[in-house]
Amino acid sequence: MSTPDSVPVWLAHLVDDAAIFPPGNAPLERAVAEHAAHLAAGYAGLVGPFVVSDVKLPDLVAVATADDPLGVSVVVTGGAGAIEPAVRWATRAPELELRALELALRDEEDLAHNARRVITALDALEAELDGVTACVEPPRVHGEPSAGWLTALDELAAREIPLKFRTGGVSADAFPTSTELAACIDAALDRELPFKCTAGLHNAVRHDDPETGFRHHGFLNVLLATRATLDGENPVVVLDDTDPVASLKEVGDDALARTRRWFTSFGSCSVLEPHHDLVELGLLGGQS
Repeated sequence: MSTPDSVPVWLAHLVDDAAIFPPGNAPLERAVAEHAAHLAAGYAGLVGPFVVSDVKLPDLVAVATADDPLGVSVVVTGGAGAIEPAVRWATRAPELELRALELALRDEEDLAHNARRVITALDALEAELDGVTACVEPPRVHGEPSAGWLTALDELAAREIPLKFRTGGVSADAFPTSTELAACIDAALDRELPFKCTAGLHNAVRHDDPETGFRHHGFLNVLLATRATLDGENPVVVLDDTDPVASLKEVGDDALARTRRWFTSFGSCSVLEPHHDLVELGLLGGQS
């Protein structure tokens, strides 16, 4: 089963276009033009919204057009108080179509209290956020999840607010271990919360970057680890697999598509790298 442009359903809109974020750091105008090119390509079904920080919204409005509104996921860079201004900007600009909102909990002692503040801010914008997915990023676990971290997730689960997990960055210590990432996936699924990932996940398969030496997770590994967790199997083994294609075929397209209900997408500073990997692995045709 495939989308109209021959992208399998289990890969549909998997890659959120975060071209302006590190390490890509594409200039905004160029990133918008390249996003339009992705959406006109044969692999368009792979591509999710354009990811932009709230501080760049005025600049984005200046380069987008009202004739063809740009679907965006807005990253709120401040605390709960920054949510309303970001939503107002994104929903009142005819050049933009707000599809998602991404928020981070400040890493403070009472994390559950921070979660409740975010929830209160989102509740106050219920009408403006109709049809918009808001996901919340808890702080890194750095080992086993703490009681406070889990309580914060309970608060979010009570309102069915999806999660966002950071899977890398620009330094080696920004990358969670497989055990840590597996614990995050398990905590999300235990609360029936979908999640997206961000940073360091632009390649399909787990690997060591030859230039930096950083050990990257693969987005196919994350998808399969999500499936393994749902099936009561060990996700750490799956996250560590450097050749997961055989496992993909064993799981099958239908089960992978169902798994996407939970692992919804990941942000990547490159759309072409994930596309290239999928073509190289024989999982996508070489659409241009």
